[in-house]
Amino acid sequence: MRPVKDKAILVTGAGRGIGKRLALGFAKEGARVGLLARGKAELDLAELEIAHAGGNALKIRADVRDYEQVHAAVDRMRVHFGGLHVLVCAAAIQGPIGPLVSANPAEWAEVIATNLNGVMNAVHAALKPMIERRHGKIIVLSGGGALTARPNFSAYAASKAALARFVETVAEEVRDHNVQINCMAPGGTYTAMTDEILRAGERAGDKDWGDAMQVRSTGGIAPEKQIQLALFLASERSNHVSGKVVHVNDDWKRLEEGRLSPEYYTLRRVQKLQPV
Repeated sequence: MRPVKDKAILVTGAGRGIGKRLALGFAKEGARVGLLARGKAELDLAELEIAHAGGNALKIRADVRDYEQVHAAVDRMRVHFGGLHVLVCAAAIQGPIGPLVSANPAEWAEVIATNLNGVMNAVHAALKPMIERRHGKIIVLSGGGALTARPNFSAYAASKAALARFVETVAEEVRDHNVQINCMAPGGTYTAMTDEILRAGERAGDKDWGDAMQVRSTGGIAPEKQIQLALFLASERSNHVSGKVVHVNDDWKRLEEGRLSPEYYTLRRVQKLQPV
């Protein structure tokens, strides 16, 4: 069974890293993939790899920070592939590493513009056609800091935490339109961000630097695990799941089989205090 065969899937940040890995995985499963990124060379290479494997891909050069460019990308998907079934938001930057007091405010703001506003732009552009079709899947990549504090990565952590609440909120808005949106936490995996952490040295803190060393030596989470979770969230098998944060290492197959309530993946909340 190939749950995304012939589906039109737009992947932002598809030129490298996890976005590219997911795009290649979707194409291998028969999806028609829109590759959105800023870099021409990276897009050319991703498209070439998909073509050599017998897949179907469309290159789209665009900056997620620019709403008009993203909206035009969604229109191109509709013209070229006849619609948009799945949106995967993977475009992100890590930004300044180190204590907030030493961070450059402009670089900090750039992370929010890319990681948070960029996702909002893509989701906003994709929702109208999905609502009109009464069908759609949106997968937003989460990351370190979404659910717990991450010292020395305040911009990245804040952006990812905001995305988790954004996804939960939008899920409630579109629930009656048969559109599901979820956060996928891909786990530690080797990307350009890994090298950025290693170059930062002590500014990254002992834990993150050590984790990055481990990921570089082992490769981190296997791409196949990430692709399998993405395929689930992009398929009809996840129609009962929306507004959740699902980690690649979670026992999400219990969720798929209905043996675990989706509420298990709802974000933590501060409980209302009872009067003394």
